[in-house]
Amino acid sequence: MRRSCPGWTLILLAIVLAAALGGCGKSAMGRRPADGPAGAIAPVASQGAVSVVTKNTARLGGADAASDAAAVARTVYPALTPATRPQAVVVVDERNWAASLAASALAGAPLRAPLLYSDGGTLPEVSRQALEAMHPTGAPALGGAQVILLGTSAALPSGYRTQTVTVAASDPATAAGVERLLLSTRGSRPRQVILVAADAPRALQMPAAGLAAESGAPILFTGATAVPAATSAVLSHLRRPAIYLLGASGISKGTLGELARFGPVTPIAQASAAAEGPTPVDNAIAVARFTDGVFGWGVKEPGHGLVFANAARPLDAPAGALLSATGEYGPLLLLDSPAAVPLALASYLSNIQPAYGRAPQYQPVHGAYNHGWLIGDESAIAPATQAEIDAMLEIAPAKGSSEETGPSPE
Repeated sequence: MRRSCPGWTLILLAIVLAAALGGCGKSAMGRRPADGPAGAIAPVASQGAVSVVTKNTARLGGADAASDAAAVARTVYPALTPATRPQAVVVVDERNWAASLAASALAGAPLRAPLLYSDGGTLPEVSRQALEAMHPTGAPALGGAQVILLGTSAALPSGYRTQTVTVAASDPATAAGVERLLLSTRGSRPRQVILVAADAPRALQMPAAGLAAESGAPILFTGATAVPAATSAVLSHLRRPAIYLLGASGISKGTLGELARFGPVTPIAQASAAAEGPTPVDNAIAVARFTDGVFGWGVKEPGHGLVFANAARPLDAPAGALLSATGEYGPLLLLDSPAAVPLALASYLSNIQPAYGRAPQYQPVHGAYNHGWLIGDESAIAPATQAEIDAMLEIAPAKGSSEETGPSPE
């Protein structure tokens, strides 16, 4: 088990960012940062989000996906030293879900690129400020490119070296284009791929973002009744990779058989006893628990980072993917309402809640800790829900210990 507890620098930075970035929507009028070092915190309008950092949780973001992505990017890359600047930043059109989801893999090694959103051909102010503040160094594997433009024509501030990835007409072809870019940064073929059912609800696709970032496996799309040509071409090129499938309940047996020609296929979340697919909450938990050798999260015990988002805000999954590939490496968990922790999620958090016993070697100071990142403002996750999550992550006396039952009569 590993101990997971953010350092004071990260906590203080989260507090600063919560005030700076919390709740800033596209319509909020941000101020241009004053002249100074590239790492200076870019001030933004602060109205909107309830910015709360508790002992076991930190809230990042605001009222929209662009604010959420910028807050995550600035938390991971404060740019206060050369080592805390990213090599490159991905700017993707938030109107293109397939491109946004596939781009999550670029948050993994070796690029570890933060993602910022454009709105069609417009770069929101919060994205512009985050880009300028992070001041990417340039990725050697991409010829020194500082910004990867993925399916967007948004105008950037002058002076950035860019690489453009043209978005294709179909989701599978778009994902294949991102896979080619990923291959150029790694120099070797990935041995695993994450295959998402293109017709599955986006809430069921969301956990693929964090899993791709953590593993470095590309995200590809398949149809329910056939494997698209673009996906088939990538799978053939990868020479029998392990294929991990999300949203399998809607995929025909014929399609599963076709996929098996390209490599072993493993569904991550199985259908329920009622022959229905899993709910978004259950699906995310299944992804967090899943492991197959060295692939997968396998989070079944205390001592982990965790990322929480609302299933109704799918763009928060790519926005938060960087938190799955840096720092505490947390899987994405979902809430189906801002107002409460779902029973299934509460049960899962109870199963992995840290505990300590009476003996000195089992006291809290020697324990494993959980920490949660919450994505979005109070409309995504209510403050009271954040408090509930904080309590569920707290290290507590083990069941049957003297601290839980109280002192003996002696």
